[in-house]
Parts: sequence; structure tokens; C-alpha cells
Amino acid sequence: MKYIITLTLVVSMFSCKGNAQKKEETFKVSKTEQEWRAALTAEEFYVLRDKGTEPAFSSEFNNNHAKGTYVCAACQTPLFKSEHKYDSGSGWPSFDREIKGNVAFSTDYDLGYGRTEEHCAICGGHLGHVFDDGPRETTGKRHCINGVALDFIPAKN
Repeated sequence: MKYIITLTLVVSMFSCKGNAQKKEETFKVSKTEQEWRAALTAEEFYVLRDKGTEPAFSSEFNNNHAKGTYVCAACQTPLFKSEHKYDSGSGWPSFDREIKGNVAFSTDYDLGYGRTEEHCAICGGHLGHVFDDGPRETTGKRHCINGVALDFIPAKN
């Protein structure tokens, strides 16, 4: 019985996640919740600020094959280039690489296991997640991105 109680205490001590452990990030573009709500649509706010997920196959960018740059819908920071976009079949716009320095990464445990979350490095907006099941002939990465978190700027001819 002592063993079970000791084991329970040890496990609970190492699995606690208190607010003191959370590191508050600061971003170049920072707004209050009220300012973000005024600047974004309800869907954009849900994904970018509340870390939501849009329904699969709902993004207009799934079938966008135009040349250009995908930028953050909240702050217009360039995030992904069209030449790195591919059809993963996942239902969300997918890229095999990001524009270095403009996308930041963290680990979330929202589903009970660790996933690599992607967010805009400039405003902190949630973009999606990155997985290791992308094209092997390039990077092997699949940046699975919510289309509502993006705007598209076509390339100039």
C-alpha cells in the first residue's frame, strides 16, 4: 500500500502543470483580446487566438495552385511560399517547409499527447501543426495549416 501511495505522489508531482511553469511570450505585434476580436473575423479569431481548427476540406486554399505567398491573416507576415505547397489529402493546406524565422514552434498536449504546434512568430497566431509524414523527396515535413489563418498574395508577373 505504501508503494502505491508513494508512486501516486511521485507521478502527481512530476505531471502537474501550474501557471508558474507557463512562459509568457511576447510578440512584435501584440493586441488585447478585444483588439484582436475587432480586427479578425469570428472564424479567424477562433483559429488564430483560441487555437481552434477549421473543418477539413473547408479552406479555399486547398485547391489554390497560383504562385504567390501565404501570409498570416492577423499581421500579414509571410509564412509559406506556394512552391512549397502540396496536396497531402489531409483536408488542410499543407506545405513541406516554412519561411524561416517567421513561423515559431511549440509543443501542445491538447489531445493528451505531444504535437508540434506552429504559430506566427510575429503575432503569435495559431496556424496548425507540423508532422513528420510529408514528402520524403523534400523535407519529410507536413505543415498542416488552417486556411483561415492565412491570406494569399499572388506573385506579380
